Amino acid sequence: MFALYITHPQVLIDPAVPVPDWGLSERGRERALLAASSDWSRQIGRFVASTERKAIETADILAAGRLAIETDHAMGENDRSATGFLRPDAFEEAADWFFAHPEQSFRGWERAVDAQARIISAVERALADHDPKIPVAFVGHGGVGTLLKCHLKGKPIHRDGDQPAGGGNLFAFRLADRAVTCDWTPMEFWKGI
Repeated sequence: MFALYITHPQVLIDPAVPVPDWGLSERGRERALLAASSDWSRQIGRFVASTERKAIETADILAAGRLAIETDHAMGENDRSATGFLRPDAFEEAADWFFAHPEQSFRGWERAVDAQARIISAVERALADHDPKIPVAFVGHGGVGTLLKCHLKGKPIHRDGDQPAGGGNLFAFRLADRAVTCDWTPMEFWKGI
């Protein structure tokens, strides 16, 4: 059976609000609702989300009231609180640096190697007692999702494996051997395995 790693779609960016408290924008909600109407979404038997608002909102929409959402703080995005909000162009430069120097901290950010170890541990902990016949979806964030995908593909940390801009993408992997079977795809367009 399969697992999905799904990133939250577009959010309401508000520099006055802590990033973990940002919610989905209207466009983000529309995309999540469209994905929730797909066949693959109805196949998911378990949702595990980051504790950040945008991830929980995405998981809630995708679950469509069928399932309770499990949360795990360890699935959160890489900790960037040391710099606070960065304008989009400055953020992209910082993210480039983050992926290019995985064993160093960008101005106090959590290091990529540490964020990778954390997301791998969270996913493996959730799968330790998971029934492999049940499809599962992990709902989180692009940065740590990319770090997880690098690990699953046996590749070094690098931004060339990052999701397309805007979020709301997914990749799939087999539960049996953790092999990635689908690269980043917009969640509303994925046709399933």
